[in-house]
Amino acid sequence: MDAPQTPAPTPPIRVFVVEDQTKILKNQLRLFEGHPELDIIGTALSGEAALEDVPRLQPDVLLLDLGLPRMSGIDVTREVKARFPHIEILIFTIFDEEDKVLEAVKAGASGYLLKGSPVDKIIEAIKEVRAGGTVIQPSLARRLLRHFRVDPDSSPVPTEPVAAPPVASEPPAGAPASDPVVPSDVEPPLKPLSDREREILQLIAKGVSNSEAARLLSLSKATIRTHLEHIYRKLEVTNRVEAVTEGIRKGLISV
Repeated sequence: MDAPQTPAPTPPIRVFVVEDQTKILKNQLRLFEGHPELDIIGTALSGEAALEDVPRLQPDVLLLDLGLPRMSGIDVTREVKARFPHIEILIFTIFDEEDKVLEAVKAGASGYLLKGSPVDKIIEAIKEVRAGGTVIQPSLARRLLRHFRVDPDSSPVPTEPVAAPPVASEPPAGAPASDPVVPSDVEPPLKPLSDREREILQLIAKGVSNSEAARLLSLSKATIRTHLEHIYRKLEVTNRVEAVTEGIRKGLISV
């Protein structure tokens, strides 16, 4: 009888780090020492230098500082995703850069981390985006609501008066009843999130990865991804950052 074959080891994730502060860069590299699941294949102190090396090295994940001099992290993200859409980008940011975080996500970043995050969270985030997921940190969720100009503790206030619906005239006595006419310009209401979808969205808002959510809910990662796709479609968003922000805005979840 043939001996069972040992599955081939998973190759390490190839990571390229971009950070303009030499001391911070060294500290980051020191954090990654002793973690064989990562292979730091290159570093750069500027966006321009990164764009010289990334085409040659072809990393799996670009760990990118948002506040770079001259060429910003947003510009680097846009350029890399235009030329190499398969490279996942994970942004490093600080609290006062929430305006730029959304721009980076719109440019193609797969998520963001706050500087100073524990190394296990960084590694989990790198694995998550490498597997096709998205990373959001709950610490910035409420601050991102500024982009919607909505207080998360209150209902949105319409900027224009809402016209009252037209009152239908009653048919003459004895006339056959007819179906009500729905104006063609009225959109049907969005389908509400199911209890499971709200549960998953609440976990995502707390910074839980797809893998962690699957473990906590005793579901497969594929099922979590399917639920997320349904959430995105129902909320009319395209990623976790927008889903969490919209979920808070609509009062579906809290942080």
